[in-house]
Amino acid sequence: MAFETIPQRVLDHAQRLGSAPAYHVRGASGWEATSWQTYAGEVRRAGSALMALGVETTQPVCILGANRPEWVIFDVGAMAAGAVPAGIYATSSPGECAYILNHSEAPVLLVENESQWQKIASVRDQLPHLRHVVMMRGGAVDDPMVIGWDDFLARGDGGPNLEERLAGLRPDTVSTLIYTSGTTGQPKGVMLTQDNLAWTAAHACDMVDASQKERVLSYLPLSHIAEQMFTIHIAAVVGYPVYYAESLDKLLSNLLEVKPTMFFGVPRVWEKFHAGVVEKLGEAHGAKAKLAERAMAIGRHVTTRRAKGLGASFTDVAQYKAFDKLVYSKVKDGLGLGEARVCVSGAAPIASEVLEFFAGLGLPIYEVYGQSEDTGPTTFNVPGKTKFGTVGPPFPGVEVKIASDSEIIVRGRNVFAGYFKDPQSTAETMADGWLHSGDLGEFDADGFLTITGRKKDIIITAGGKNVAPTLLEGGLKTHPLVAEVVVIGDRRRFLAALVSLDSEAVERFMKERELSGPADQSEEIRAEIQQAIDEVNAEMARVEQIKKFTILPREFSIAEGELTPTLKVKRNVVTSNFESEIEAMYAD
Repeated sequence: MAFETIPQRVLDHAQRLGSAPAYHVRGASGWEATSWQTYAGEVRRAGSALMALGVETTQPVCILGANRPEWVIFDVGAMAAGAVPAGIYATSSPGECAYILNHSEAPVLLVENESQWQKIASVRDQLPHLRHVVMMRGGAVDDPMVIGWDDFLARGDGGPNLEERLAGLRPDTVSTLIYTSGTTGQPKGVMLTQDNLAWTAAHACDMVDASQKERVLSYLPLSHIAEQMFTIHIAAVVGYPVYYAESLDKLLSNLLEVKPTMFFGVPRVWEKFHAGVVEKLGEAHGAKAKLAERAMAIGRHVTTRRAKGLGASFTDVAQYKAFDKLVYSKVKDGLGLGEARVCVSGAAPIASEVLEFFAGLGLPIYEVYGQSEDTGPTTFNVPGKTKFGTVGPPFPGVEVKIASDSEIIVRGRNVFAGYFKDPQSTAETMADGWLHSGDLGEFDADGFLTITGRKKDIIITAGGKNVAPTLLEGGLKTHPLVAEVVVIGDRRRFLAALVSLDSEAVERFMKERELSGPADQSEEIRAEIQQAIDEVNAEMARVEQIKKFTILPREFSIAEGELTPTLKVKRNVVTSNFESEIEAMYAD
C-alpha cells in the first residue's frame, strides 16, 4: 500500500465518509456535528490560507489555546501546506509563549480567544518573527496583526494551490514540533515526521482494533503527543468522530453525555475517579458492603485473567455477569465510561493499586509508556496482553532494550528526527541509532516492562544508597487524601516526603468528622498520612523508608510552576518552592 500522509487521509475521508460526523462541539441545544466533507474542506482552506500569508515549507507555525476544532484544522492544514505546526500549552505564561514563538521563529500564530491574545500582546515587542495572529471562532480583537477565523479561511479561497505542497510530503518530512513540557530547563522542540505520525497511528489502531464506530472525547492538552494521537492522527487513519470537551471542569458531565468508546487519561484523572468511587463505596454498610467487596474480588479476578488473554471458570463468569448488572455497570455509567471498550493511562506513572481497583469494577485500564521522542508509545498493555503493574510489552515493530546502567533505550520507526535547532541535545539523546529515554526499567520473563525510576530522580543518600522514589510516591498517592508526593533525601541522612493534599477529599473528610481549622495542621489527617507511610515503608528496606514528612498548606499547581500542563511534577521547582519546609525536616 502506498504511503499516505495524515493530511491526505483527512482529505480522502471527504469522499470515503462524506456526511458522516468528523467532530462535535457542545452547543446550546446539544452536541453539534460537522461532517468529514466539511472538515476536509476547512483543512484545505486553512492550508491554502497559510500559503497566502506567506508560510513556506518546513516553516513552523504555532497554536495557543484549549482543544477546539480550529486547533486541529489549523494543525492539519499546516501539515498539508508543508509547514510544521507547534502547540503552546494554554496555561503557558507570556514569557513561555515568547520563548516558543522565538525559538520556532513562527510567522503565524493561532490563538483561542482574547485572553490568550493578551499574553501575546504583552510581549509583542519581543516577537520579531511574528507577523500574523489568527483568532479562533468567536474571538474578536481590533488590531492590525489579528485576523478573524472566517477571514483567515477566506484567504484560502481561490488562493494558492495546495496540491503541489501535499504531493511534496514525504515519509521523512518533519510535520510536527512537540515542545516538551519541560520538567527541567527550557522546553525542547521534538521533530516528528509524517512516517512517525502515520506509522504509529496505524499500529495503535491495530492494537486496540479501532474502527469508525468509536467515540473519543478530546480534553487533554493538544500540545501533548498523546492527545494528538487520539484526536488527530488515529482519527485521521480510522475516521471516527471526535467530541471536543467544553473544559476540564466539565469533563464528567461531558463524559456522561458522550459515553466514549475509547478514553485516555493521565494518572491524576484516574486518581480523581478512584477517590470519588472509593467515597461512594464507603457509604455502603452491612450486606451492601459485603456485596461490594465480593463483587470487586470477582471483578479483579476475571478482569485480570481476561487482560492476560486467559479464560475464567464458568462459576466466576456467571458471578461476574451478575455483579455487572448489580455493581459494575452502575459505577461505569456514573463515570460516563459504561460504553468504553478501551481505557488507557499514560504520560506519568500510575500506581498498580489504582489499576487493580478499577479492574475490580470490570473496568480495565491499559497503561502505555513512552515519550514525545518516540511519538508516544514505547510499550503498551493491550486487551489480551496485559499485566497490571507493568507498562506492557514493546509496541509492535519497536525494539526496546535495557542498557548496562538499566536505562531504557528504544529503536524504531516511531523514533523522532531530533530536537529542533539543537544538535547537541539530539546527539546526547540519540546514540548509535538508539533513543535513550532517561528512564530506568527491567523486563520480566514474559517480556513485560516495569519502570523502576528515572535517572535524574535517583536519590543517593548520605550513606551512598541509591533509591528510586517512584515506588514510594506511587504507593502513597493511592491514599484518597493525597494529591501528590515528592520524596527528598539526596545526600541526606534519611528520606523525607512533602505531601500535598487533595482539597476535595480533605473537605469531605473534615466534614464527616466535624473538624475545623487548616487541614495541614489537623492531627487526624496527619495520623491518616502516617498510617499510609507506615504501610508503604513495610514493603521497603530500612534505608528506603520515609522517616519524616510534611503536609503542605496547598496543592501543587501549574501556575506556581510545580506541575507541567500534563500534571507531571517538576521536582526541582517543588524543592525550591518548599525549601524551608524541607530544611525543617532535617534540622534536628
